Formats: sequence, structure tokens, C-alpha cells
Amino acid sequence: MTSLSFNLLRTLDPERAHGLTIAALASWARLGSPLGARADRYPRLAASVAGLRFANPLGVAAGVDKDARAVGGLLALGVGAVEVGTLTPLPQPGNPRPRLFRLAEDAGVINRMGFNNGGLAAALARLPTKRAGVLGINVGANKDAADRIADYAHGVAAAAAHADYLTINISSPNTPGLRDLQHGPALRDLLAGCVASRGTTPLFLKVAPDLTSAQIDDIAAAALEGGIDALIVGNTTVSRPPLRSADAGEAGGLSGAPLAALAREKLRAFRTATGGQLPLIAAGGIGSGAEAYARIRAGASLIQLYTALVYGGPALPARILRELDACLARDGFAGVADAVGAG
Repeated sequence: MTSLSFNLLRTLDPERAHGLTIAALASWARLGSPLGARADRYPRLAASVAGLRFANPLGVAAGVDKDARAVGGLLALGVGAVEVGTLTPLPQPGNPRPRLFRLAEDAGVINRMGFNNGGLAAALARLPTKRAGVLGINVGANKDAADRIADYAHGVAAAAAHADYLTINISSPNTPGLRDLQHGPALRDLLAGCVASRGTTPLFLKVAPDLTSAQIDDIAAAALEGGIDALIVGNTTVSRPPLRSADAGEAGGLSGAPLAALAREKLRAFRTATGGQLPLIAAGGIGSGAEAYARIRAGASLIQLYTALVYGGPALPARILRELDACLARDGFAGVADAVGAG
């Protein structure tokens, strides 16, 4: 995609622009992704989590490619991993439109999508058989499910053979009651059901940034006891720091630059709560190599992009990786693992 086409996309309705971007990336992949970026350009950036090798720690978060239509194109941007979804057992339309809002003055986004997707089976059928990086599949429950834990266990079991890792997403603010699964007996029942269904595929848990210290301690303990392989910290926030954009008052989850400080704070809190015993994946407000490096030093082993791609465009991953490699070299770190939790 050229700079001109990227700028034109930003003049369109946000959800339409997103759909066209995914379609363009899918078409690019079908052409063999000419001029694509290499994920292994910087050997210092290789990372390992849950027994998986990542050519670099930068990944695309779930929510960008909900229906697994552009895995090859996204990987060709130079990232080490793509996480598709969130996918539910049955197709569902999500919440009424409009439900996606650019906050251009704040470099943020508000969404209230509501797990809109074409269903797990359809997405699994279109996954590429060969790919140039790590594939994660993020699963959720249907909004009207009578037994949400059963939905998660079904998703994990169905997707396990197709993924390098699986993520159970209980952190979206846009499905009523979903975040209740982050606490107490419900969380432990959920983890037990999903761990029993995953076979040997690594299982990650994605949590919200809107958690108290006591809730963070409880989730950390449940994850460590329950066999979770990594935590993704975290999803969008329902809190509202000062914002300037016209759509700042819209309901939904806030992501992008305004989320950075909160996401950083909660990452450090989870690092403390887990005692460094569980790999952490940072998401939320990461748009530069310096911010990616700060999250790694705060305890993250991997990094995920989401909203920053709206404003940074397809060249953003290569720029972040170049800057991150320079940060590691400047401070004398031989690799990413040496910098994790360095403070």
C-alpha cells in the first residue's frame, strides 16, 4: 500500500477503511507479498516464549484480523507473529454500527465491536497452510451462549491443531458480563476447562487493564496454578484519561496512545504479581521502538500492535524493530531476553 492509499483510507468511515485494509493485505499475500519485510532482519531481536521461537518480539494483536483473512500479508510487514480473532463458536454480527471511532487528535481509537466475526470454523478453513511467522488464535464466547466456559473450551479444542498458540480473551468490555470471568471461581473453572482442551498447544490469557491490585494478584495466582503459559496485558480500557477528539465521549474500549501509561502500569503490576515466573506480552499504546523497549524493560517478553497501525501505517513495524534493535545495542543487551524486566 502506498502512502497515498494509506492517507485516503483515513478519510473513510473507520470500519470500512479497516475492511479495505485487510482486503488489500490479503490480495498482497496472494501475489506473494512483493517487497515484504523480513522478520529476521535483526538477529538480536529473536525471542522465545512458551517453547515457541519468534523471529522478533513484535506481533499484531487480535482484533486487527478478526476472521483470519490476511495472515500472510500481516506477517509480510515484518512482524514475528499474528494473532487472529477473537473467534466465537458461532458467527455473530457484533454490536450495531457505528461502533468504531478514530480519535485522531489523541492517536487513539474507541471501539464497541462486540466480537463480530464469521465464526471459528470459517476462519480455520482459510488459514494459510504455510506461513512465515508464529500464528496465535484468539477465542471467545458467543454473546448469547448459555455456558460461556463451554464456548471457550470448544474454541480451544477446535483451534488447537491449527495454532502455534491459543489465547482466551475474557477482557473485552464490549460483551456484557464477559469480564466477570476474570475473577474468583469462574476464572479457575474457565482455565481448567481450557487447559484440559488445549492438548499440547501453548495457552495464553488476555486480561483487561482495568483491574485492581487485588484482582491482579488473583489472576496471577490462578494463571500460575492453572497452567497458563503467558499473560497478555492487556485489552482496551473503559477508563477515560483527558482526550481532545470529537468522539471521545463514545462508549466502548479505548486503545492507542491514551492507553499507554495505564498499560505500562498494569504490566509492571503483573510482573510483580507473577514474580517473573510467567511470560508477559505487552499490548496497549505501543507505537515506537522506544515504547516497545520500555515495555520489555518493564517485564514484557513480547509486544503486540493494534491501534498504532491506524496512524503509523504499514511501515510502522519495520520502524519499531529498527528502533528497538538500536535501543538494545545502545544499552549493551545481547538479546531481548536479557532486557526483560531490566527496569
